[in-house]
Amino acid sequence: MARRRKTAAAEASLRFSKANLWFALAGLATVAAGYYVLSLGSITLAPVLLVVGYVVLLPLAIIR
Repeated sequence: MARRRKTAAAEASLRFSKANLWFALAGLATVAAGYYVLSLGSITLAPVLLVVGYVVLLPLAIIR
């Protein structure tokens, strides 16, 4: 039988670990908290929470 070589797509597959799960949960919680604080009328804390959730934590969940 001939052995198959690994393709670039197979080598670049994403592997999710517990760290990914924790970053994803923290990101979702931060985004939810941001929208909740926004509904209360905050114009300073809500955008900070949303940016941290969307720009920092959720990408970390994908990259790490």
